[in-house]
Amino acid sequence: MLKIGMIGMSPGNAHPYSWSSIINGTFDGELISAIGYPAVADYLQANIDTLGIPGASVSHVWSQDLEVSQSIAKNAGIPFVVDKLEDLIGEVDAVILGRDDPENHVEMAKPFLDAGIPLFIDKPLVYSQEDLDYFIEQHHLGKVFMSCSSMRYSQECRTVKTGIRSLGKIHLVTAVGKKDWKKYGVHLLEALFSTLGDPKPVKVQHIGEEDEDIVLVTFENGIKATVHLFKDICGTFQLSFFGDKGWKIADIQNSYSMFRDNLIVFIDALRDEKPYLEFAKTAAIMQVVIGAKESFENGGKVINLEKHGR
Repeated sequence: MLKIGMIGMSPGNAHPYSWSSIINGTFDGELISAIGYPAVADYLQANIDTLGIPGASVSHVWSQDLEVSQSIAKNAGIPFVVDKLEDLIGEVDAVILGRDDPENHVEMAKPFLDAGIPLFIDKPLVYSQEDLDYFIEQHHLGKVFMSCSSMRYSQECRTVKTGIRSLGKIHLVTAVGKKDWKKYGVHLLEALFSTLGDPKPVKVQHIGEEDEDIVLVTFENGIKATVHLFKDICGTFQLSFFGDKGWKIADIQNSYSMFRDNLIVFIDALRDEKPYLEFAKTAAIMQVVIGAKESFENGGKVINLEKHGR
């Protein structure tokens, strides 16, 4: 039985609750709803017959607030709540960093990378070139970690990918979502990249405004993609793929299945049954995330990813 530590909690992000429940196979719907995540309770209840990942359990939890840690533990039946992050070292086989504020990821991941403990790090991995360079160095040192948005494993995008050859040569992808580029741009990029087979991005340009992010990505194979994230639109994540013979849309709604598949990929890799997601794929997406931020800060300047050594 693999013992996994769940760490971190950030505002608006229920992953420590939901992911622990998906792995451990139990949840407290009233508790989750009471803290502000009724939709999480609903999808866990709707999928109660598939909850639990055999051979793994979240055995330990730590967050910045002891009461929050105890709440996460109560929800998912986690037996051990630790006082300090470092208390997990020597007690668990792997760690899930379930906090989605990327500026804290290096600090929180470092003790475990130094100790050689495999990590899954919530999206986005980073939001600065300096932090990306740290993880590139750790990868070259052979440290084991994985990071992505679970939208890489969305069933809706897999359906599009299954029939993507029928579209002919893809020329354009449009992706639309709610919220902000910093935390949610990676969602749409991950879905876009994985559906297209992770082509190489060569240029990125932010052509939107504050709270109305519009990012143009150009790939080496000639495909262009626009990613739109607007703060004030209705909640949605949808991608349209346009070829010279047809088009398809992915309207991503099944959060549970993509979370579960993502966790299974990580746990299977821990067991050496399948490989981890290639870090090069994560790094390419982070380069686009960072490049778009740089473009926005420089008045919509086109960022040549190759010229910047990315």
